[in-house]
Amino acid sequence: MNPVENIINMFKSSLPLLFLMVMLLSQACSSNGKISSQQNNNAQAATVNNNIKVDTLVTGLQNPWGMAFLSNNKMLITERSGDIRIVENGRLLSDKVMGVPVVHSRGQGGLLDIVLHPDHSTNGWIYFSYSKPGNGGATTTLTRAKLQGNNLTSLQELFSVQPYVNSNVHFGSRIAFDRKGYVYLSTGERGTKSNAQDLTNHNGKVMRLHDDGRVPSDNPFVNTPNAKPEIWSYGHRNIQGMVYDANTGILWSHEHGPKGGDEVNIIEKGNNYGWPLVTHGIDYNGSIISNEKERAGITAPLYVWTPSIAPCGLALVTTDRYPGWKGSLLAGALAGQHIARLEINNRRVVKEERLIDDVARVRAVAEAPDGYIYVLTESPGMLLRFSNR
Repeated sequence: MNPVENIINMFKSSLPLLFLMVMLLSQACSSNGKISSQQNNNAQAATVNNNIKVDTLVTGLQNPWGMAFLSNNKMLITERSGDIRIVENGRLLSDKVMGVPVVHSRGQGGLLDIVLHPDHSTNGWIYFSYSKPGNGGATTTLTRAKLQGNNLTSLQELFSVQPYVNSNVHFGSRIAFDRKGYVYLSTGERGTKSNAQDLTNHNGKVMRLHDDGRVPSDNPFVNTPNAKPEIWSYGHRNIQGMVYDANTGILWSHEHGPKGGDEVNIIEKGNNYGWPLVTHGIDYNGSIISNEKERAGITAPLYVWTPSIAPCGLALVTTDRYPGWKGSLLAGALAGQHIARLEINNRRVVKEERLIDDVARVRAVAEAPDGYIYVLTESPGMLLRFSNR
């Protein structure tokens, strides 16, 4: 047998092995990096939408984190360093809001989310979260104030996560109001996995409060010995996206997984979302955190991203400005540097569409009162607005 025939025969004998390897790889990976999980079986593979016109309204922001619309023409933007900036008529004003409390601006800490009270037009309350320095380190804190000119007045600290922790990661946090006027605050587990399952501390939880910081009597753990009464749900790693749908009464969230396993969830009373007992991800060093992806008594995610997109910022589309988008969730991506539009049907994600691929690290997404979608990015720090081409 000549050398050419030898090579041909070797290739033929290798075909079954090659076929097996291709099949295994196809099962391990899915298009656009999305995990082939049970939760995602009914979702179409992610597509990219290039039919969106993106207007750059503001540049030069320093690690912007949250935004709140005072009107169609005026908005507030938090910068992680501790500044609240004013954008009016599409222009970043040089004067900053004065009276912001001292923040722990280290690592992932700093001035974080900002929202208006649902009755802001009558009561003037503005809510914001930040990492507060103190004995033992720093902690996530919820505060409200009113704005007079460029000054915060009537400052009230409503809630501080206990205990303070000497860590600069996983502060959360997002703020959302429901249609009954309760306010929800998300917190991270501060880099200590076990915190998320421990009801004696606030880390790795979602809190539910009256708008003045009082604890509602119907919170799920009010009568549980040693549990923190503010807790609404637990088993969270680090929620940095949360939005309430007033039409359905659903509180949506997404949260960071470790290396893989970012999640979309519906936050409900008393539920355990599993971290770190169950996860679709692994640790950053490649070690196994849990061999379980699901467990009885733990609420499974509705949607999972692996590899991680590092989701941050979440908005619900209620406008008709963008055909086919109404009712969708818009999730920002830090690592993915895009926005994922998630089409929802009967409390499930049925389609993912990726918008503005590779523009920058997306930190926040919001729908303005006039229905336009606004986006905050970092590296570089920009304020963007969507419009149809």
